[in-house]
Amino acid sequence: MTRAPNRRPAGFTLIELLVVIAIIAVLIGLLLPAVQKVREAAQRTQCTNNLKQMGLALHNYHDANGTFPSGHKVTTTDYSNDNLAFYYANWAILILPYMEQQSLYQQFDPTVSIFDARNKVIRETYVSSYTCPADINANQILVPESSPGSGGGGVAFMTGSYRGMGGVSATGFDQWAGFPSEVRKNFLTRAGLRGMFHTDWPGGPIRPESMNTIPDGTSNTLFVGERATRTHVSRGTFWANSFNLYSLSGAYNQSATLLADYDACGNVASDIAQCKYGWGSFHTGQINFLFGDGSVRSVKTSIDMQVFIALATVGNGEPVQVD
Repeated sequence: MTRAPNRRPAGFTLIELLVVIAIIAVLIGLLLPAVQKVREAAQRTQCTNNLKQMGLALHNYHDANGTFPSGHKVTTTDYSNDNLAFYYANWAILILPYMEQQSLYQQFDPTVSIFDARNKVIRETYVSSYTCPADINANQILVPESSPGSGGGGVAFMTGSYRGMGGVSATGFDQWAGFPSEVRKNFLTRAGLRGMFHTDWPGGPIRPESMNTIPDGTSNTLFVGERATRTHVSRGTFWANSFNLYSLSGAYNQSATLLADYDACGNVASDIAQCKYGWGSFHTGQINFLFGDGSVRSVKTSIDMQVFIALATVGNGEPVQVD
């Protein structure tokens, strides 16, 4: 009787299995950067689309009302006493009907402060168009680190990713997006340095801007940009918070204000206010900005800050060019 020849058992040997695993690991290692790049590109595209939608909404608001929206709507009986300032709507709230958010806007009570219990829904609602998909702090309800002296401490808000441009500031208490006392001082001494969106109040010296108040030209004027931070998230963006720094920022001759890291900015800046009113994104090396003509352009974080300052004003007359 002939014996059957020895046959090798089916399956892989240990060595073959290890080789296959190693090959798969190499392929995954080669594939991951490509997947990451695709994801980042998709996030930038969505972020750009968000800003374009805001640009369209802002111009539709202007067509309907004759001006662009206020940066912050405030009431005060004494501009020299900032504890008497009460905060109501802001630019992001006012354009909700033009952002296909009419039902949400109808839940906003403009007769009471944004901190009032009657405005809880609008404070805590997530709006996808106000959120960049790259923002690691998206869709969180948090308590901002500061609040006005007139009240609002401990009140929570939904995070956001975009702020309006208040104007050019220096250090300390001179913000166009700040208290009435600061805005009035700026208007009397540095009116040409105001931005598209800033604090205003009934009976005050300054009103919302319009197409007629942008002599620098809409294509040379920043309207809205990204503001995100990986540290000190409670100093980040809260789209419905009308108190000073949470839905508006400014421009400074300080490149650290473009970092998406509040603490890193604070280690460099000459005044922490520069970081409170800063910008930043999680797109590598760039921040998306909406310009007044409706275009969206990426501003490099390495931009000459004098150019950035020039872009921040509505009427200071500086010739500018963005790379």
